[in-house]
Amino acid sequence: MIEIFGRPHGIVLYQLLDATQFTIYLSLIAFVGGGLLGALIALIRIAPNTWGKRITIAYIWLFQSTPLLMLLFLTGLGVPRLFGMNIDPWYAASISLTLYSSAYMSDVWRGALEAIPRGQWEGASALGLRFLPTLRLVVAPQALGIALAPTVGFMVQIIKGTSLAYIIGFTDLMTIGKRWANAPVPGTEPYIIFPLMALIYFSLCFPLSLYSRHLERRMGTIKTLQPVATA
Repeated sequence: MIEIFGRPHGIVLYQLLDATQFTIYLSLIAFVGGGLLGALIALIRIAPNTWGKRITIAYIWLFQSTPLLMLLFLTGLGVPRLFGMNIDPWYAASISLTLYSSAYMSDVWRGALEAIPRGQWEGASALGLRFLPTLRLVVAPQALGIALAPTVGFMVQIIKGTSLAYIIGFTDLMTIGKRWANAPVPGTEPYIIFPLMALIYFSLCFPLSLYSRHLERRMGTIKTLQPVATA
C-alpha cells in the first residue's frame, strides 16, 4: 500500500488528481450554461406563443436525440474542418455539453413549472398579474422546490458526460488516465489506472446522488406536512 505513493505511482496519482480539476471546471461550465439556456427554453415552452413552442420542441428533440459523442465530433472535429478553422477543445467541449445539458434541463424545469396547479395562474390573472410577473412571483418559487432534486441529480450525468471530451483533445481525468494506461511503465497497467479513475469519478458523483435523494425525501416530507384544503 505504501508503494502506490512512490514513483511512478505517486506521479500518476498526482496527475490524475490534477486533471480532475478540469473535469470539474467543464462540468460547471456545462451546468451553468446549460441551466441558463434550459431556463430560457422552458420559459418559451410555457409561454403563450405557438411558434416559440414549436421551435423549442424541435431544439429539445434534436439535442436529446443526438448522442453526446456525435455532438463532440461535430463541434470539435467536423465543423472546424468543414470551414477550415481551429476550435480550442475547451470551447468545443463546453458548447457540446451546454447544448446537451440544456435540452434535458429545460424538460426538467418545464415539468416543474407545469406541475404547479393551473389555479395558481388563474388566481394571479384574476389579481391583474401578467405572464412574467405571475411566473416570477407565484409559479417559479413553487416550481423551484420540485426541480431542485432532479437538477442536482442531472449534474451526475454531466460529470460522466465530460469523460467523452477526450476524443477531441480535451485534457481531463479521462485523457490523462488513458495516457498512463497505454504507457509502457510498470505499475501503470489498465487494471490499476482505470479503477483509480473510477474511484475519482465515484467520489465526484456519489455525494451529488446522495444530496439529490436527500432533497427528494425532504420535498416529499414538506408536501406531506402541507395542510389539505377541505370543502
